[in-house]
Amino acid sequence: MRALIVEDEIPASEELSYLIQEHSQIEVVDCLEDGLDVLKFLQEQEVDVLFLDINIPSLDGMMLAHYIGKFARKPYIVFTTAYKEHAAEAFELEAFDYILKPYDEKRIATMLHKLELTFKRDQEQSESRFGEVQGEEQAYRRVQGYESANGLGVEQGYAERQALLHTGTSQAPQGLEQRPTSSNSPAQAADYLTGTRVNLLRNDNIIVTDSADIYYAEAQEKVTKVYTKNGEFTMPVSISDFHSRLPQDTFFRCHRSYLVNLSQIREIVPWFNNTYLLRLRDLEAEVPVSRGKVKEFRQLMRI
Repeated sequence: MRALIVEDEIPASEELSYLIQEHSQIEVVDCLEDGLDVLKFLQEQEVDVLFLDINIPSLDGMMLAHYIGKFARKPYIVFTTAYKEHAAEAFELEAFDYILKPYDEKRIATMLHKLELTFKRDQEQSESRFGEVQGEEQAYRRVQGYESANGLGVEQGYAERQALLHTGTSQAPQGLEQRPTSSNSPAQAADYLTGTRVNLLRNDNIIVTDSADIYYAEAQEKVTKVYTKNGEFTMPVSISDFHSRLPQDTFFRCHRSYLVNLSQIREIVPWFNNTYLLRLRDLEAEVPVSRGKVKEFRQLMRI
């Protein structure tokens, strides 16, 4: 696990870092004092857990937790504070734990043990889900023609099926099922090939989806989460691969972990460090624009 300590008192930060090292296998990647610096850090790097003080400069711990709670991939948050009165609000924010200062070593050790067990369990569940999605992807590939029925191989089978789509012919190669084509099949083929229709996976079903109904997608571990008008889907492909299946003039890679449907943006919110948060139609989630993508985004949106 990777951890970030957010604490403006150096002795408290050093003590907590020592206790984490003594009682867990968690790696402390950095210690920061300022709330805005934390947001900047999280825009560039991912961590699994934040040990978060409440009374910090620029952006207090509670407000910082509110912002982090809008992230699609949220780290665990452990509040570390001298203030008892914020405990109820902390757990409304789904904090993992609430630790009072001065630190009690036994209390810290118990929390760290619980944290590592929870992280391990969540990882196993994620890997199990990924295995299920891989099986769904095999079915998806068969339907799409990535594997030919006579065992010609992934690439050859895919190429042959795509050739059929381009030509509109009903004469299938040996080993492939024959399907009649109508007079408008070339147009239908173009519709799929240009990405106006996207096949998404849910359980054992392939859901044919209009790309206009996709709001955004997010890279998570080895899969890509896709958020649409009709719910969420998990695709066992990289976000770059998924982006290549979409209309390039509509979908923008706004962050290394996110791509967004420009036509679904309802509000552009100025954020720290001259970046933006994007609010989308019908969704509460906010999608970040990274610093490296701001210039291109401004040009696209004419701002």
